[in-house]
Amino acid sequence: MDWIFWNNSSAIPAEKEHYGEIRHQKITEIQVKGEKGALEIEASWNNSKETLLIEKTTFEFSQSGHTIIVDRSTTLTAQQDVLFKDNKEGMMGMRVTRALELPADKPEIFTDAQGNPTEVKVLNNDGVTGDYLSSMGKTGNDVWGTRGEWVRLNGQIQGEEVAVAIIDHPKNPGYPTFWHARGYGLFAANTLGQNAFDKKQQLNFKLQKGESATFQYRILVHDSTILTVDDVAGFRASFIK
Repeated sequence: MDWIFWNNSSAIPAEKEHYGEIRHQKITEIQVKGEKGALEIEASWNNSKETLLIEKTTFEFSQSGHTIIVDRSTTLTAQQDVLFKDNKEGMMGMRVTRALELPADKPEIFTDAQGNPTEVKVLNNDGVTGDYLSSMGKTGNDVWGTRGEWVRLNGQIQGEEVAVAIIDHPKNPGYPTFWHARGYGLFAANTLGQNAFDKKQQLNFKLQKGESATFQYRILVHDSTILTVDDVAGFRASFIK
């Protein structure tokens, strides 16, 4: 049976019984060494009856010039036989501020915290400056549904240059990942989904009970100057060595 670990907020009706939850269990370690820090946590992925996966995630924090570096490593260990059904919702993503969204030239539908959709026919694009660039040279909305080693999202906030980048790791399943990079601020590496983007491909990643899989990503948060392609390439090289 498939369990969904996305879109499972309290606004979802109770009859959607096949929605699982990821529950934080504990912080297992905090380290501070000079200007670097690390945080380790443990979480459980549960359905309505049992734990399917144990998650152990490490966040390592550092800084290089105007760039904050967050290295995330997540190991999932199956407590039961688990199928990650090919799907475009996951594995690592973020929501960005309105200023880093892409200017919209068509009506959009927005959903509030209670799950109520509202269509906005004309959007105010004042101060909306975001633009995607992928390692394959794709830009803007053309990045969505394409593969790449990394994607950078840049723009301006109150006149200051800012950028966020996500770098995929060659050891991740499905590398190089497809990108679920949307103009409305959803920026995600879709490691476990392929068929939604290319009907000729299917992943359906599986773990047998007791097996583990590790997913690694580097996130860059940059300000004050342009985060160049060479900059991202350098950060990627040090990440995957």
